[in-house]
Amino acid sequence: MRKLSTLFMVLSLVCFAVPAFAQGGEATGPVNWVAIAAGFSMAIASAVCGLAQGRATAAAAEALGRNPAARAGIQFALILGLVLIESLALYTLAIIFLKVK
Repeated sequence: MRKLSTLFMVLSLVCFAVPAFAQGGEATGPVNWVAIAAGFSMAIASAVCGLAQGRATAAAAEALGRNPAARAGIQFALILGLVLIESLALYTLAIIFLKVK
């Protein structure tokens, strides 16, 4: 299993290294670093939101399993938490639309 993950890691590095060896001509203009950073920030925000939503849902399911009588309070806290977690990705998307031209 370790050899397989090492193989995929090396293959991904080779795929990303190929453009570095491309023959360069005249530069067409400055690199838009804001757009590149915006893409990375959206990817990070989406990944963190996905992990947080998974953990929140798992915790709510465990809490419901331990105390089914408290369903209303747990459900309200879960929905409120999911809304706040999802707002991180939406704020990131809004900032990207405002900054990237």
